[in-house]
Amino acid sequence: MTYSTLLITKQDGYAIVQFNRPDVLNALNITLMQELVEALDVLDTDKEVRAIILTGNEKAFAAGADIKEMSDASAVDMLIRDQFARWDRIRKIKSPIIAAVSGFALGGGCELSMACDLIIASETAKFGQPEINIGVMPGAGGTQRLTRAVGKAKAMEIVLTGRMITAQEALQWGLVNRIVPVEMYLEEAKSLAREIASKPPLAVRLAKEAVLKAFDTTIEGGLEFERKNFYLLSASADQKEGMKAFVEKRKPLWSGK
Repeated sequence: MTYSTLLITKQDGYAIVQFNRPDVLNALNITLMQELVEALDVLDTDKEVRAIILTGNEKAFAAGADIKEMSDASAVDMLIRDQFARWDRIRKIKSPIIAAVSGFALGGGCELSMACDLIIASETAKFGQPEINIGVMPGAGGTQRLTRAVGKAKAMEIVLTGRMITAQEALQWGLVNRIVPVEMYLEEAKSLAREIASKPPLAVRLAKEAVLKAFDTTIEGGLEFERKNFYLLSASADQKEGMKAFVEKRKPLWSGK
């Protein structure tokens, strides 16, 4: 796969998707977002890929949307452009997605990291929704995912003031999984991706689906959904292999079937 705004590599059962607009701190323009959803769709159907890492560089995961593309657009232009439809496609990716964040993750960059399933942050990571400073508000999930992650009070403060929060604050508030030194943030994400990739892929995908369902339904609906996914896995070859290997005290060999 060759893209103008992304660098993609595959290894050890996972793929790395790196944003490649360093001169503008990986600002998320229309081209990058279109290429990103296309790449994720392809990787999601690749049987060799069982986890995906999204990352930028040490200075910036992504410092926001490309404001030049938005500054002169009217409300009708934005409606016709429907740029946020691409974000809906990211949410439907079945493979686990890990955000490896160093430096700035602001605006759309913060929203993109929150659209991932796990976040590994370097000590220099800074998260924020500064849209209020340019006369708008988050539009790609910032008000919804941030509130679910850190609660109403903290989300209100971040969204209404536009201030950045540190990696340590993000960890304390439950926004990220862990913090590591800047020279280790991508290696830590790789380690996590390898661990996930070593698990039975069907079970991983259905487990991810069930966790996300918790945000969309009642506890009763979520429990029913969870049970159906649990029962469904009983029809898989990996369930038979996993339980047989456990009884025989050996390492299972996953087939993904």
